[in-house]
Parts: sequence; C-alpha cells; structure tokens
Amino acid sequence: MMRGPGYTATAVREPSGSIVVNKEATTSISDRFPILKKPFLRGCVSLYESLIIGMKALSFSAKAAGEDDEEMSNTEIAMTMAFSTVVAIALFLALPTYATKWIPGIGDNHVALNLVEGVIRLVLFLLYIWAIGLTADIKRVFQYHGAEHKTIHTYESDMELTVENVRNHSRLHARCGTNFLLIVMVVSIFVFAFLGWPNLLERIVSRVLLMPVVAGISYEMIRIAGRSENSIVKALITPGLWLQYMTTREPDDDQIEVAIRALQEVRPSEEDAYEED
Repeated sequence: MMRGPGYTATAVREPSGSIVVNKEATTSISDRFPILKKPFLRGCVSLYESLIIGMKALSFSAKAAGEDDEEMSNTEIAMTMAFSTVVAIALFLALPTYATKWIPGIGDNHVALNLVEGVIRLVLFLLYIWAIGLTADIKRVFQYHGAEHKTIHTYESDMELTVENVRNHSRLHARCGTNFLLIVMVVSIFVFAFLGWPNLLERIVSRVLLMPVVAGISYEMIRIAGRSENSIVKALITPGLWLQYMTTREPDDDQIEVAIRALQEVRPSEEDAYEED
C-alpha cells in the first residue's frame, strides 16, 4: 500500500497471478480544518487516518486474494479498530504499569518506576513483533513491507522502477512506521514521568489520555529524522532501523512487482513531495 500526495493505492496479486489495484484520492480531515496541520496536532491526525487506510487496505487485499466474499463496512472497520485499541491499551499500557509493582528494589522512586515501566513496555512490544513474525501470513506481510521500502529507495534515488533496481536497495527506511512505534515507546517514558506515580487506575487513564501528546511529539521526531542528514539524528534513529530487521523480510520478485505497481499508481510529479505509509 502506497500513499502519495494525490492518491492512495493498494496493489494485490490475485490467485490468477494478475495485479489488481484499489486507488482512491488522498484526503484528510486536516484539509477541512487547517489547524490540524500544525505541529504536534498533525501527528495524531496522521496516526488515526493511517489506521483507517490500513484497515481498508487489508480488507481489499483479503477480498482480492479470495479470502473474503466482500470488503469490510465502515461499521466493521470501526468495531475492529475499537477492539484493537482496547487490546493495545491492555497489553502495552495497563500490563506494564501493573507489572512494575512486582519489580524489587525500586521503592517509591517515581523516576525508576516510570523507567522500569517503559522497559517492560518495550520488551512486550519486541516480544509481540517477534511472536507474530513466526506465523506464515505475517512473514509474507513483512516481505511486502520490505518490498515497499526497497521500491521507495529506488524512487528516491531517481532510478527506473524495475525489479532489478529495486532488488539491490535496502529494506530499511528512516520514515517507516516501525521507527515511529519505537519512538513512541521511548517518548512515553519521559512524558509519563511528569505524572509521578498515582494509583493504578489513574496511571492507566492518564496514559491513555496522554497518548495523543506522545504521538504528536513522536511524529515530529520522525519527520525530522526522515529529512535530516545530521550524524546525531541518524545515530538516534539507528535502533529503529535495527528493529526493521524484525518487521521486514527480503521480498521475492513477484512481491517487488506488486510494490512497484502500487507506487506507479500514486507517483507524484517531480515537484511534489512523496510520502510512503
């Protein structure tokens, strides 16, 4: 799935071998409300809209691959997102802050408590990525993820979009959502530290309410990282690039062809900026 300034396209290879594409105009609520394009606000908007686009892309791909009779309705997408949000809150917010109480030697040191909570959250995140990466379906998803990155690198290098050219590029990319998630994990430690260490319920509620703040800060950081050549910035995003060794796999030529097709559908003019989602 590729997202450009004008269009968003999802390319899928059908069981017959042909590639089908779902292409829609790229729209955003921030076009109606320009204030949402301001720094720190645009991160929350981007995250929310990316989730919706991702769910629609998965629905279309499942239908095109012959796994579903029809695409998900807006209600089904909303229900799936709500359920996923509850699971994410339970696993990555509630569980780490609850588990921290069982770590010995911390006492009432609020800084230490927040740091340990953040480490537990990060470990759970890494274990989750590792576990789902063991399944055959997710392995293929990670291969397509790698194909996306390689194709983007080829385009940004002003090279012709051929399988041979794409194959030779890296499957790691600084603007990847994996980097964003890792930055969220780290930023949350510092943001939550300002809250001290209230009771369990207050901690969970405060962390949920502050996630838009964390997302906004993280989004601005990933934008800087994607455009900067500063050696310090590059060093800071290196862990996120390492993490992509877990969330990407080397794609085969058929998968590269699908990624190329998706990019060709949204390829902007030379003067337009490009964004991969």
